[in-house]
Amino acid sequence: MLTTKRKRVPSLHGWAISVLLEEGVIRECAEHGWMKERGDPHARSRAIDLARFDPPAGYSSEQAVTELLDVLASIGDECPECPPNA
Repeated sequence: MLTTKRKRVPSLHGWAISVLLEEGVIRECAEHGWMKERGDPHARSRAIDLARFDPPAGYSSEQAVTELLDVLASIGDECPECPPNA
């Protein structure tokens, strides 16, 4: 029997998280696993450019940029489980 493998297409949300991680906009808290924004404006600009000029298949540039910014807005710059810096 001949079978074919289908390529799994990530959701737009998953794609946005992947781009933000790869470009260094966000990082994972080593101790707790929460995502934290790094506050790097150059990395943020690169991620937005990537979304604008190379959106995932089946999505427009506007959809990709909007999702990227929505995901970024939902991520803080501190891990909620780490003690505050004194």
